[in-house]
Amino acid sequence: MSKKLKFCNADQSGFYAAVRCEVDNYFRTEKISTHANSAMWFKTVFFLSIYVALYFLILLSGFSWPTLLALASLLGAFGAFVGFNICHDAIHKSLSTNNTINSGFSYVFNLLGASPYVWNICHNIVHHTYTNIAGHDEDIDVAPGLIRFSPLEPVNKVQRYQHFYAFVLYSFAMLSWVFRKDYKKFFQKKIGEHKNNHSKSAYFNLFFNKAIYYFLFLVLPVFVIDIPWWQFLLGFLVMQLSQGLILGLVFQLAHVVEGTDFPQPNEHGNIEEAWAEHQLRTTANFAGRSKLAAFFCGGLNQQIEHHLFPKVCHIHYPAIGKIVKETALRYNLPYIENKTFGDALGSHYRMLRKLGRDTYRLDPLVNR
Repeated sequence: MSKKLKFCNADQSGFYAAVRCEVDNYFRTEKISTHANSAMWFKTVFFLSIYVALYFLILLSGFSWPTLLALASLLGAFGAFVGFNICHDAIHKSLSTNNTINSGFSYVFNLLGASPYVWNICHNIVHHTYTNIAGHDEDIDVAPGLIRFSPLEPVNKVQRYQHFYAFVLYSFAMLSWVFRKDYKKFFQKKIGEHKNNHSKSAYFNLFFNKAIYYFLFLVLPVFVIDIPWWQFLLGFLVMQLSQGLILGLVFQLAHVVEGTDFPQPNEHGNIEEAWAEHQLRTTANFAGRSKLAAFFCGGLNQQIEHHLFPKVCHIHYPAIGKIVKETALRYNLPYIENKTFGDALGSHYRMLRKLGRDTYRLDPLVNR
């Protein structure tokens, strides 16, 4: 039996204790909850309303096919925004103090084509613990053999061109999620360090909720929308590609950019740093001052704050971000950020190009 990977050092520097204390003090001083406020509930209604409205416009409007195609692309985009802004917080239980409300909004994830149960394991449990550790964080195992996200993974000749084709593959992320990823992860014996042991209800929920999604987005439209089958399939594909590209870009810009680490376990199979410091070294922000990015990305442009405080609703990240940055710098720890979305995109492109070269290797300490 393999030994479970651990973070060897406790918070010896005192950073995590200090930043938690200051963030807690902020909420206490301001007399506000760490969960959703009125602005967050406005976002929830806004994104859900548009998503539902777009679905019924496509289903019942009778628009011309080019218009339906444009609406399908918008539906995919707003599916991503609903996932970022509502489901992500709900699954982290940071949306509300009421777990019934969190569960209700978590269920919406099923209506986007993804399983909240599987996502909780892959993202909340595995990714948030073992960020950017090859063989443990499956978020950097996107398309084995085609995309190389970690310098610790083997490289092949195809990957030297990954900076050209990776963005195309990102577009297929949601299509894979709908028809493949959830099933694959669910039936694996392990996801990273987590051993799968599903209840009977988990099996039922996976297949039942997938069936509901397939009915709503594949079966019902065929009977309601008066267009040829190939036009419908093209529209469905456009929706998935739109959603997949947005999801792929936003998530990768947080961990696979210049300056982020890809640590490897020591000879004892452990990580030689505290967990909180590990999060700072493996995570990056982008467009932290952009209200537009914060509104549409659901705080995922401030992944540093999210990884340190996943139970805090993303609506508070701009405020606590100032505290986190000041505290990190005070403790001589990195706070990696790209000023704009374009800067982050350029950094990710250069990282893909470097990682695709056979000669490129990163020492775990190179970025420190």
